Amino acid sequence: MGQPSTAWKEDIRPGEGERYAQFARDLDEMQQRKSARYGNGRALHRKQLLALRASLEVLPGLPSHARHGLFERPGVHEALVRLSNGSMDRGSDREPDIRGFAIKVLGVHGPSALGSGEAGSQDFLLINQTAFAFAKSDEFVALVLAASRGKGALIKHLFAAYGLAGGLRFIARFGAVMARPFSGFATEPFHSVLPMACGPYAVRVRLSPPPGQAPDAAAKGDWAADMRRRVAREALEYELQLQFFTDEAQTPIEDASVDWPESAAPYLTVGRLTLPVQPLDGDSGRQLETEVEAAMFDPWSGLMDHRPLGDVMRARKVAYYHSQRSRQAT
Repeated sequence: MGQPSTAWKEDIRPGEGERYAQFARDLDEMQQRKSARYGNGRALHRKQLLALRASLEVLPGLPSHARHGLFERPGVHEALVRLSNGSMDRGSDREPDIRGFAIKVLGVHGPSALGSGEAGSQDFLLINQTAFAFAKSDEFVALVLAASRGKGALIKHLFAAYGLAGGLRFIARFGAVMARPFSGFATEPFHSVLPMACGPYAVRVRLSPPPGQAPDAAAKGDWAADMRRRVAREALEYELQLQFFTDEAQTPIEDASVDWPESAAPYLTVGRLTLPVQPLDGDSGRQLETEVEAAMFDPWSGLMDHRPLGDVMRARKVAYYHSQRSRQAT
């Protein structure tokens, strides 16, 4: 088992800014096409399933390498949660998809990761996967843009980019990822899959599900209804955990496709996220849905101590800004 290390580094290549700016323009064009069809919304994770109020308790007695930024001192923060399907479209919950669990922790204090004064929140964007599907941002953006044009355009792109054999292997691999059964937002872990700083260290984030929550086979047609039923009867308590960089071979910063092994980098529980029993119907529920749908959930919306790291995160910085401006996020 490795030890947390500060020897990580980013590899920023020449021309990166220009590439990211082009990604942002292309994704913005896609977002506007989809918004013309579905109404104003995000480029990805367009379908909001549920908005929830939450609290995050930062635990006492953390080791020194974890006590940075949000985790510097124990305490309780209010938070907002957005549950979503990852697609650029607004499809049925029964369709294979990536599921998103986004958290906006409020009441934080310190310099912003963007270098623009004080941070207003600390956001965590988590998905039900343990690693990103691509090593770099250019592969991901190219796939998203092709998929936005339909299955024919996607298949043409895959064969052009990877050749016949490579395209077929990609279809099989990615299809297996998308087809992996999902049991629900209260029964599965969610991961940042991408690294961020924790003071001088680098970490990934995991949200472990509440104990004792059994999957409901009927939930796959309506994930929001499943969560509504659960929070109507009891509070749900998740563990927020950090996984620390140990060395470039096992826990790389720039290759987003690598799942950091727990054998080398075990998770450390640093907080508890609680979804309290709460009313989700009526005027208050609709107001919360509207507030969360309009809000920015952005890995760069946070503290400098938790600035995002790696190529995909740097690309997100530019793409999210354009997306938020396009949909007039608040």
